[in-house]
Amino acid sequence: MVSIKGGRKRLVTGVVSMLTAGLALGAFALSGTADGATNTAEAGSHTKPTIVLEHGAFADGSSWNGVVSRLRADGYPVVAAANPLRGPSFDAAALRTVLDHVKGPKILVGHSYGGNVISEAATDDPQVKALVYVAAFLPAPGESALELTTKYPGSTLPDALDPVTYRQADGSSATDLYIQQDKFRHQFAADVPTDQAALMAAEQRPIAQSALEEKSTSAAWKTIPSWDIVTTRDLNIPAAVQRFMAERAHAHTTEIAASHSVAVSHPHAVTDVIERAAHATVR
Repeated sequence: MVSIKGGRKRLVTGVVSMLTAGLALGAFALSGTADGATNTAEAGSHTKPTIVLEHGAFADGSSWNGVVSRLRADGYPVVAAANPLRGPSFDAAALRTVLDHVKGPKILVGHSYGGNVISEAATDDPQVKALVYVAAFLPAPGESALELTTKYPGSTLPDALDPVTYRQADGSSATDLYIQQDKFRHQFAADVPTDQAALMAAEQRPIAQSALEEKSTSAAWKTIPSWDIVTTRDLNIPAAVQRFMAERAHAHTTEIAASHSVAVSHPHAVTDVIERAAHATVR
């Protein structure tokens, strides 16, 4: 059931610069669309904005497959960017390499933790015309994903996590977080077919624990029109938390009775919101 309720310091140096450039190129190679989008925009023959999709934790670019196919069928250039999942500042720098490469107007779409990333990456970028948050965080400066998750009760994510500690090159230890595979479907994708959810669980990408604790430094939603999909059956980010952030951002809000993996289970509805944002902001 769907109901509508109404509405950057660049810091890319040394190794970070090299890594983020590689990530951007990897995203283009994977999507097979960015070069075409750039060439078309430069030729001035394409009037539609490029849709840039940013996945969140415990997922990868394939989580957007159903949305990508629908957007492409409707004539939109699409890039599903690779999110490093290392922290909002680092990940926003990676995403900005993608945004700088794609010419013309863009709509940024972030799922879950990807909302933190697009909020920071889009700041002071005049080519980003709209932000679309999909079961996502809309942090204000000084807030972290962890802080927002626990603002209201309802998240069962902590009990489903599978932490893996490893030693970094400098000798310090760090922790990556996965979701336990046998709990993945219930926690993350309850309305996704069992076989598909099992594939998602096996292919999930971990997020650095520190990424969820890192505080945001900017909020592009304060100056860029935003749309928000609130998932009312979400066990990762409770619906009450999502509503609080959407209302604070004065976002055009759509509620869907869906799990956290709404882009997988309801790709048509997610695509519809993205296209409405594009129609409203790009002429």
